[in-house]
Amino acid sequence: MKLKVFFAAALLCVVHTTLAETVLRYTDHEPLGNMRTKLINDVFFKAIEQESQSRIRVEAHWNGELSVSYDALKTIGEGQKADIGIVVPEYTPEQLPRFQIFKSFPLGPDNGEKQVQFFHNVFATIPQFSAELAANNLVNLQFFLGYPAAFFSTTPSLKYDDLKNTTWRTASFWHQSYLENAGAKVVKMPWNEKITEALREGKLNGLFVNLDSGDDIKAWQAAKNIGVSQRLWLGHVYLLVMNKALWESLTPQDKAAIQRAAARTEKILGSTLDTRLTDMVSNMNTHGADAHYLTPRELESWQSISHYQAVQADWITQQQAKGITNIAEVLDAVQAQLKAVE
Repeated sequence: MKLKVFFAAALLCVVHTTLAETVLRYTDHEPLGNMRTKLINDVFFKAIEQESQSRIRVEAHWNGELSVSYDALKTIGEGQKADIGIVVPEYTPEQLPRFQIFKSFPLGPDNGEKQVQFFHNVFATIPQFSAELAANNLVNLQFFLGYPAAFFSTTPSLKYDDLKNTTWRTASFWHQSYLENAGAKVVKMPWNEKITEALREGKLNGLFVNLDSGDDIKAWQAAKNIGVSQRLWLGHVYLLVMNKALWESLTPQDKAAIQRAAARTEKILGSTLDTRLTDMVSNMNTHGADAHYLTPRELESWQSISHYQAVQADWITQQQAKGITNIAEVLDAVQAQLKAVE
């Protein structure tokens, strides 16, 4: 009789443990293997499991298995297919207008640690960003960094403040304006390896894109002259968000565990970016590229010719016409945080 009671109690304990485990379905549009995805999988997810004492487990789905990048905000907000995942603000400018501000600054912090400090301070002190996510039923758990932008050019000794008679491809509407202000013609092309062919054939003279994306399509095989700088920071932040209703249903202990895991992860974001950037530049040069770090004078000339403040002012007017409130104040607050880490 005592033996039966023992086994019954043991079974009840196992069932209780199983029921108590929270499994979070994660969606990511990129495959596992690059800097960001490895940090998320190998550091953040493991830290969540450790900090929660295995009460929380992440079931990761990569490479758009659950949702493509442009649908991620909606997918996670609905919470039917995924509970957490990566949202890229640039892909949903109508839903996240204030997040578009980051890329409007041509130059940013000069190393990864400063970038981390900048985004940490912004999200801690400017409530409009969390409110914008909340309006889409989302809560940000942790931000992740992207590589800085780079000038991939077929022309040696390129002058970044004089791009007349050259044709460029870039994705960001901000960068399109800045290249045009420098005299370039900007064309739209689907993102694939045909861009490298266009560079090789002379249909494109340059590509302004984050360094790793240019590396992915081996743009340096055709555009060997690559201007690189951490200060060309791109402002491309990845948000690892959770469905807000689910977040609110978690126990205080589980919320605290996730927050501790995020804090542990954030500590290594900056140094990881710096190391991987150096390695990528070195690898490109090993394979025949001429990737070089831009001088302060070159960076300042790019910022000057961009006329970014005039472009920002026009954009603010457009957003205000759409009924977006406090947009100018948010931009000023972001600029103040940038200056604080310079």
